[in-house]
Amino acid sequence: MNDVYAAPKSDVTLTGQPDNNSGMKQNTLPDGIAGFSWGAFSLNWIWGGFNKTYIGFLALVPYIGFIVAIYLGFKGRELAWKNKKWDSVEHFNRVQKKWSIWGLCLLLIPLIGIIAAIAIPAYQDYVLRAGGI
Repeated sequence: MNDVYAAPKSDVTLTGQPDNNSGMKQNTLPDGIAGFSWGAFSLNWIWGGFNKTYIGFLALVPYIGFIVAIYLGFKGRELAWKNKKWDSVEHFNRVQKKWSIWGLCLLLIPLIGIIAAIAIPAYQDYVLRAGGI
């Protein structure tokens, strides 16, 4: 006789799901981990401290810092996955996306300022030569 109050039996198998191997020094990475990290490139030593990737502190050394920033840009996501324990790939991607947004803002805001510093005086000069003000 079936017990109507018992939980139904499930036949769910998790084959094909990658194991969460974050925080382990393994060569295999789940899909969605590799890619360029703007957060690691721009905020290298801060990003390195929060993601337990302490090579980022080498960015504070003159002349070596630029090379470290480029290295972290290309390998940062992989290093962060291997050095820190994450709840899931989705959690990892959420956190790294926030770092990338902040890293891009750090690069784009000064770039907009430089363009404005060139464009505003050029526009004012154009208006004066055109017989405006």
